[in-house]
Amino acid sequence: MKIERVMRLRSALEARLLWLSVAATALIAGLGILLGLMARSPAILFDGLFSLIDVAITWLTLKVAQLVATQGDHRRFQYGFWHLEPLVIALKASVLMVLVAYAFLSAVNSLLKGGYEPDLGIALVYAGLVVVASFSMWWWLRGQAERIDSGLVRLDVKAWLLSALITTALLVAFGAALAMRGTAAVDYVRYVDPLVLALVALVLLPMPFREAREAFGEILLMAPTDVDAHVRAVMQECIRRQGFLDFRSYVSKSGRACFIEISVLVPPDLSLPVKTIDALRAEIGASIGGAGPDRWLTIVFTADPGQL
Repeated sequence: MKIERVMRLRSALEARLLWLSVAATALIAGLGILLGLMARSPAILFDGLFSLIDVAITWLTLKVAQLVATQGDHRRFQYGFWHLEPLVIALKASVLMVLVAYAFLSAVNSLLKGGYEPDLGIALVYAGLVVVASFSMWWWLRGQAERIDSGLVRLDVKAWLLSALITTALLVAFGAALAMRGTAAVDYVRYVDPLVLALVALVLLPMPFREAREAFGEILLMAPTDVDAHVRAVMQECIRRQGFLDFRSYVSKSGRACFIEISVLVPPDLSLPVKTIDALRAEIGASIGGAGPDRWLTIVFTADPGQL
């Protein structure tokens, strides 16, 4: 089918984009850890560890993209592997929250101990290179994610933005520290690195928190409010127009997949040919919208209230 071919093409493109992201992130992670140790800068080391964790989770994201591409072909997972997407997002967001919280506590501890002074030359070279690389990847992947409408690639885009913002803050801080040398503020140079690390951690913490909240909502099969309200509005109009008695709708979202189940209560004496029922299903489906391989829509007509 044409839809299946398009779906496979999109998933294959996702895989290529994520592999490229893994390679670029691994390079930055290695550079950050190496130069962080050479410059004696916990802030740069944190940036490298942040990227290293991102490599591991992005690799897992890639595996999920490959599994999603095989949807419908697995006898034991007949609904596909959509449910793995929110699991990966929840894992990544949780790990990032722990890392950011640890970075903040570590920075506060360093401030209380009198701070430290890194090798600003190495630090500035690292920060400058990574800022350019991170913003370039973020800008390019953002366009690709919108073009193929991929939640997985959008997640990776956010990670690149986080990395770019962290390193930009480091670049500004290291530049300010270098400018403070030879001035009356030289004694405060030791506090620049841990202070900017603490501030960056505070700014970044809400971002993975929001992702975790959304992902766990999908894992727990919480109905998305907007989709649920839209389905109910469509069905209320259908019930009124067709003279049916009642309905029940159930909506859940897992990754890019949306599952909608609707049971319609009809009068006991109503007799409709199958062709008419199929036409009603098609009409309801068109009113709901979003038809495609990501939407699972089931509509049942019954005269038994106990079946609702």
